[in-house]
Amino acid sequence: MIQLELVNKWYGPYHALVDVSERVASNEVVVVCGPSGSGKSTLIRTLNRLEGIDGGRITIDGSDIHARAGDVNALRAGIGFVFQHFNLFPHLTALENCMLAPVNLKRASKADARAHALDLLDDVGLAHKAGAYPHELSGGQQQRVAIARALAMRPPVMLFDEPTSALDPEMVGEVLGVMRKLAGQGMTMVVVTHEMGFARDVADRVLFMSEGRILEQGKPDDFFTHPTHPRARQFLQDRGGR
Repeated sequence: MIQLELVNKWYGPYHALVDVSERVASNEVVVVCGPSGSGKSTLIRTLNRLEGIDGGRITIDGSDIHARAGDVNALRAGIGFVFQHFNLFPHLTALENCMLAPVNLKRASKADARAHALDLLDDVGLAHKAGAYPHELSGGQQQRVAIARALAMRPPVMLFDEPTSALDPEMVGEVLGVMRKLAGQGMTMVVVTHEMGFARDVADRVLFMSEGRILEQGKPDDFFTHPTHPRARQFLQDRGGR
């Protein structure tokens, strides 16, 4: 589903991504972890062209994401992205947030978009909040609406950039619960997160990054039980093995 080949990204003199090559299969859940500044968020943002790249190639479902001739809006419409800070439209209800893109980008009828949006809000446990505005929702509820909104475009892949880091601790579980459900349904997912419990329980593979490089990748049992790279061992030790 996703293939990265020798991807490089610079911010001036800072080399943020260094020769990153990796593949994500269809229906695979991959968690990307590592210390702050390791390149995790930069990496995931290159997957839907929120960040450009300075070398290499990224394809998703056979399409070259950074091809100059590509339609950026059409490309992003086919990739679900969930941000750290929700990014809901404050003047729209939860239902309207979920209907907006299908109606305007996919030319879905309002009736079809409404029915699908209500189904998605029900899936994330928020059908009763369809008429609520973002300021009337908790952080966890806003993030669940953001997930429903991303799913409204029926994407083949979902990207999550630290989706729980802006939440109060008691709200983290409700968002992770929705993500676990998606994984169980076979959604292809790339998740940048510090939630090691989620990585251990849900991921098919864990990627560990440091200084712009993927230093280790493997199944959760292998990564958490006997990481091979010294930096990965130190990362897990610093987090108490969580």
